[in-house]
Amino acid sequence: MKSTSRIGAGEFVSIVGPSGCGKSTLLMLISGLIPATTGTIEVGGAAVKGAVGNVAIVFQRDVLLDWRTVLANVLLPVEIKKLDPVSHRRKARELLRSVGLEEFEDKYPGELSGGMRQRVAICRALVQDPGLLLMDEPFGALDALTREQMNLDLQRMWLRDRNTVLFITHSIEEAVLLSDRVVVMSSRPGRIADIVTDDLPASARRPHPQRRALRRARGAHPAAFPGAGRAVGDVSGPRHSRALASRTSGEIGAYMPPP
Repeated sequence: MKSTSRIGAGEFVSIVGPSGCGKSTLLMLISGLIPATTGTIEVGGAAVKGAVGNVAIVFQRDVLLDWRTVLANVLLPVEIKKLDPVSHRRKARELLRSVGLEEFEDKYPGELSGGMRQRVAICRALVQDPGLLLMDEPFGALDALTREQMNLDLQRMWLRDRNTVLFITHSIEEAVLLSDRVVVMSSRPGRIADIVTDDLPASARRPHPQRRALRRARGAHPAAFPGAGRAVGDVSGPRHSRALASRTSGEIGAYMPPP
């Protein structure tokens, strides 16, 4: 089966589908880390024939270097690519501040929680200002409370910088919250079963109303959610309409495998 798809500049696209359908493989193909056996992939108008320089990847595991501080981990791609250290150090600190980690730049990964480590990994990817950000289930290993906060952090950062993002997730709610479009893949052999467009503006998307208790907990215990005030406060607008949530979940759910 032949399939042609395009992601526009500044667009946030999520991919959902059953395990083993090829979501992560697709990301590796786009990044040029593994070669395609047929067909062509282009990034920025150029065919992918090897590792793509203007692409950053965030994996499910943070893969931080334990012997480097938080700030040094964020600056690792700057060192590898020999970018200007002064301007990028300033940007690294701005990114850490934006996710509530400005007081942790001299700490080591072993001193951070899982959510804090993943924030550092996202800052490391964004410090190089990538043309394309690939995210392979970056919040899959996090607990529910931290995961929702990370969704809000990522949404706020994307609204600010408008990087092009391709995001893999098993969570339909997460995909609907974050994405302009959701690509639905079938089970093996993986194919694009449908592409669902979210017509609601990104700044108006909100978590499910049933999460109100969680937001109240954040307000009562801000120390337990670093950066939570910034994330919630900077994203304004009404919640999802019930019609949108019902329509999108229905279309996506129709292509998920039976339990």
